[in-house]
Amino acid sequence: MQILTLEQIRQRVDDAGVIARMRDALIAQSRGECDTPMPMHLDVNGGEVHMKSSYRRGGKYFALKMATTFRGAGNGMMLLASAETGEPVVYLADAGHLTDVRTAAVSAMIAQALGRRDSTIGILGTGIQARLTARFHARVLPLKRVYLWGRNPERASACADEIRKFIPDVAILSSPAAVAAATRLIVTCTASRAPLLAACDIEEGTHISAVGADSPGKQELDPEILRRAGLILVDSLKQCEKLGELQHAPDVCGRAVEIGSFLENSIQHGPAMDSVADLTGLGVEDLFIAEWIHENRNV
Repeated sequence: MQILTLEQIRQRVDDAGVIARMRDALIAQSRGECDTPMPMHLDVNGGEVHMKSSYRRGGKYFALKMATTFRGAGNGMMLLASAETGEPVVYLADAGHLTDVRTAAVSAMIAQALGRRDSTIGILGTGIQARLTARFHARVLPLKRVYLWGRNPERASACADEIRKFIPDVAILSSPAAVAAATRLIVTCTASRAPLLAACDIEEGTHISAVGADSPGKQELDPEILRRAGLILVDSLKQCEKLGELQHAPDVCGRAVEIGSFLENSIQHGPAMDSVADLTGLGVEDLFIAEWIHENRNV
């Protein structure tokens, strides 16, 4: 079994390649080409453990992934195994990096697919996901300013300093509502269990990618935001209605569109229409990025 270290993995990652692989993964999932079971969650001594898996029928590998968060610090690993023998092929000791990267890539890819041309973005959250969200959106949009909010002023300041390395203009705002008033493109990436944004905060034409809700009880958005949205995108309907924002607004599940289907079909979306992407993170995304890293040997 090959072992790839975090440094080796970082050397094989390029942002455009990750975005392309996430597009392929979500399309394959929505086409029904992949077996992607529901994630397993464990609460351990105040920490979170998430385990995901997937197999694309006819593919060479299946993937297993563990991602953990303990006391605010993330970790994890991925494993590719042979679909012929079940033998482990490569252990990716990524410390959770690939999960962070593919999550940010998906929200950026959605903004691009919606035809957004925003020069500003609002980010709720101050962890590694916030920094990667800014980085990946800057790859696909002409971003000039980031509006940032977080509960901890010191962490917000540190996050802003990191983002300024590639987007110099970063403003730390006093509340989620202030972020929503300042921009029409928002990504929420927190571990909140209560709404951070109310429907009355959202201006016409706003797109929100909600990343933080990935297990029962988590919530970043007022359910009325989803009810008012003209377009609701989900990475997986079966996951989002159990683990994502849709768990708090089950009445909108009937009009939610899986992202893979949206990417393959022409779905009308006017510039004045509010939209929400509910992103819980899929095992198929882990499969596709792990395969890509393994096969990208020449980097």
